[in-house]
Amino acid sequence: MPFLLHRLTRLIRLRLRGWRLPLAVAVFVFLSSWLAMALVEPAGSAITAPATYWWYFLVTAATVGYGDVFPSSVGGRVIGAYVIVGGIVTLTLLFTQLSEALQSLRGRRLRGVVPLDMSDHVVLLGYWPGRTERIVAELTAEGRTQVALCAWEDVVENPMPDQPAVHFVRGDLTTEDVMQRACVPQARTVVVDARDDNETLAVAVAVEHAHPGVHLVAALRDLGRRDTLRYVSAGVQGVQWHMPFLLTEEANDPGITQVYSELMTHGGRNTYSLTVPPGFPHATFGECQSHFGTTFGATVLAVRGPAGLAVSPPWDTRLEVGTTLYYVAPHRIPARQLSAGHRA
Repeated sequence: MPFLLHRLTRLIRLRLRGWRLPLAVAVFVFLSSWLAMALVEPAGSAITAPATYWWYFLVTAATVGYGDVFPSSVGGRVIGAYVIVGGIVTLTLLFTQLSEALQSLRGRRLRGVVPLDMSDHVVLLGYWPGRTERIVAELTAEGRTQVALCAWEDVVENPMPDQPAVHFVRGDLTTEDVMQRACVPQARTVVVDARDDNETLAVAVAVEHAHPGVHLVAALRDLGRRDTLRYVSAGVQGVQWHMPFLLTEEANDPGITQVYSELMTHGGRNTYSLTVPPGFPHATFGECQSHFGTTFGATVLAVRGPAGLAVSPPWDTRLEVGTTLYYVAPHRIPARQLSAGHRA
């Protein structure tokens, strides 16, 4: 007999896996207890009526026991105890299965195999230990950006599980499957930080196919490859790989790399510096900024005085003689044009 019970138990476990096992136990206990209750309770007992017994079974199996319906015979009370035990077994199996399901889902999310449900987010394609953490910290610093981090198969699970703003996807970054799981078609910005420039080009092609015209930022070892990337997307922004802060600035504020490029490129408006001469009639940074704008079409970016360098200081900052001004203008402004008696 023990051998037969063991075989029967094993067969039930094999056939009734997952959610079917607690359901089977609940159905079996319900039907068997109802039949037994009908046999041991007096004829005409209200507890065995179909409209009543399901309620008695539910509150008894859940160990709530309102007491509005109860068996009147000793045998009925024994059946009630059987229902309680059956309910506890069913609930134990149910909660065990629920716990396993939640644990399995969490494990799949950590492994990056669960499709995300996101929109208006930033997709970061590529993972570099240390570097990527700094990039993500900058992207999420203002608390308004969600990041879908996508890594190759060699990153076995989410490297930043304690970051609620970071959602992980793992796989071949050039495939449509990864593009869909990372919700690239719904993304606001896509940042490509691949292992080399050839891979960057391949990933950019996949991104453009999944979401044509998306704001695309690519880290490049050789900035000369930007022209090749523009065959993929005319609006792609190529950023020097060794300047990761530009990746985050371009991702958060589209077009800012073009501003930096213009400032660092000869031609057009350039950056210059000069020293405040004696007799300069504008005592504060605000007065100086207004004068430079209206007189020379220039913009003062920063000043360097006794306290050191100050970028875009408060407008009431005092300008002493000898303070260095850094400005953007169509051409260099001669210092003699800053004297009080000079006419522009």
